[in-house]
Amino acid sequence: MNREYISYNGKKLRKGYTTGSCAAAAASAAAMLLWHDQYLEEITLTLPNNQPLTLPLAYAEKNGDVATAGVIKDGGDDADATHGTLICAKVEKSISQKIRIDGGEGVGRVTENGLPIAVGEAAINPIPRKMISESVRKIVGDDQGAVITIYVPEGAQIAKQTMNARLGIKGGISILGTTGIVTPMSEEGWKQAISIELEMKCKQGFRKIVLAPGNYGVDFAVNQLDIHDAAIVSMSNFVGYVLKEVQRLAFEEILIVGHLGKLIKVAGGIFSTHSKDADARMEILVANLALMGVPLTKLKEIAAANTTEAAGELIMASGYQQIYPILAEKVKQRCCQLLKHRKPQPVIEVVLFSSKQGLLASTKPMEAIKEAWQ
Repeated sequence: MNREYISYNGKKLRKGYTTGSCAAAAASAAAMLLWHDQYLEEITLTLPNNQPLTLPLAYAEKNGDVATAGVIKDGGDDADATHGTLICAKVEKSISQKIRIDGGEGVGRVTENGLPIAVGEAAINPIPRKMISESVRKIVGDDQGAVITIYVPEGAQIAKQTMNARLGIKGGISILGTTGIVTPMSEEGWKQAISIELEMKCKQGFRKIVLAPGNYGVDFAVNQLDIHDAAIVSMSNFVGYVLKEVQRLAFEEILIVGHLGKLIKVAGGIFSTHSKDADARMEILVANLALMGVPLTKLKEIAAANTTEAAGELIMASGYQQIYPILAEKVKQRCCQLLKHRKPQPVIEVVLFSSKQGLLASTKPMEAIKEAWQ
């Protein structure tokens, strides 16, 4: 492989290649074997930016009028769920001059509208399809056709670690890639996946959306608020990014449902909530309690708590639960301020909860929230 590196957060990181590049390489190697009887140890592709990429082959074999080949996915220093996975292609000669591409074992199939691939089609994105088709066309010539089946033996199991189920992609992984190269910044890929999910919801006609920082928020929205999970998108730690994406896509209403330990950071104006970026949970909590007039001795006791759950027990025992509506309102106001300079400006409501105490506060009566989101 052509080794390239980037510098990120002070580290030298190795680039990798996408499942789309692997599929194109495997299909090309199988085509070379089928049409030209050439067994290759590596094969060179042309990327969408017209740069060459040389990938090593894991295997190639021919059986009559069918050839197969495989490439091991290398994510570089951005090792995602598909890193180390064998991506394979089966190529057969066709009586037509067309090149037809489909997915086999371990490649997901689209079951919902809103993605760039039609319902019923294999989850092989448009750019990988183009890479596969163009690479094989160069090998077989203009007057020959081929049937290409991309398959991933471990794909069904690996897909459980991806967002495919939420996107309505069943049975396996997706064959992805826009540049053919994986740039090792996992957060960017994660953000891109969330954007794809939001765009799909928008195309499906959703005009309002529930945002949750993670599984706890999703579970609370489904089990306590009776909201269908189709209306919920997990935004992870990327609160600010996702809010701006929701605004870009012109959603009209947002309901943010989250654990106090995450959303209290937003109350302090922190929109990237991963602990590596910021962790001012206790400082924000204590500052707001101080504004309520809580005695210094109690503030020090709460500040010494290791978690917001532990702090919550002290707050409940002391009778200061009125802090929670204040914090919920501050989360709402911070989010509104973030989006105020652009239009459209969605209506935002917030629900705060904790694992032990359950619902803590909401910016709108809970019955009204439940009714609005049925």
